[in-house]
Amino acid sequence: MNAYQDQRVVVTGAGGGIGAALARRFAAEGATVAVNDLDPAKAEAIAREIGPRAVAVPGDASTVAGAAREALGGTVDVYCANAGLASGGDVFADEAVWEAAWDTNVMAHVRAARTLLPQWLERGSGRFVSTVSAAGLLTMIGAAPYSVSKHGALAFAEWLSLTYRHRGVRVHAICPQGVRTDMLTAAGSAGELVLAPTAIEPDAVADALFDGMEKGRFLILPHPEVADYHAARANDPDRWLGAMNHLQQKWESS
Repeated sequence: MNAYQDQRVVVTGAGGGIGAALARRFAAEGATVAVNDLDPAKAEAIAREIGPRAVAVPGDASTVAGAAREALGGTVDVYCANAGLASGGDVFADEAVWEAAWDTNVMAHVRAARTLLPQWLERGSGRFVSTVSAAGLLTMIGAAPYSVSKHGALAFAEWLSLTYRHRGVRVHAICPQGVRTDMLTAAGSAGELVLAPTAIEPDAVADALFDGMEKGRFLILPHPEVADYHAARANDPDRWLGAMNHLQQKWESS
């Protein structure tokens, strides 16, 4: 029997890209999947493609956890907080841009945890998957709201894990670099410079997650080299910042 046979899974932002790949993979492993997307047509299309093991639950990922749980019969075993905003801009970006990035990339995760944790803690099991991005471990040039909010997403996932792992709650933070999705396209010239050369397909992210879940890993790195970058950042912050500033200057002059 598959490890996720008959489990009930929610995937937010599943109308395409990484979310769609996760939804397909969980369904292939025997789970019933609530496919969420802000665009109802996209959610319904992926649910139809998957078939009887999927149900479309369109809506804002910031508040969808309760509705998704109801659609799955009152229980969620795995929650994939995948929806995100790739908000570009610098410190002068509009307040609304900063607020939207924080709401989608951090507070949506907090609200989902508030909804799901009471049931998970009562029964002693549950799994929370956060699609963070390597920007949450490192940073991303030209995208201050995105980088800052993704650091927040990682911090929240870490807090969930250290607080509740002894009570049966498993947490995983997926931190890929470039993935061939609409979000990479939206990153523009900065994405072309930093992310596109090593971009992978969404299915590779799903593969990395399932391997990491099997091995009980918190940090899921579809690009293994991110571990080295993260270590370099921690071991010599000034050298790392200098290298990133060089990349910033290269981008500005391109």
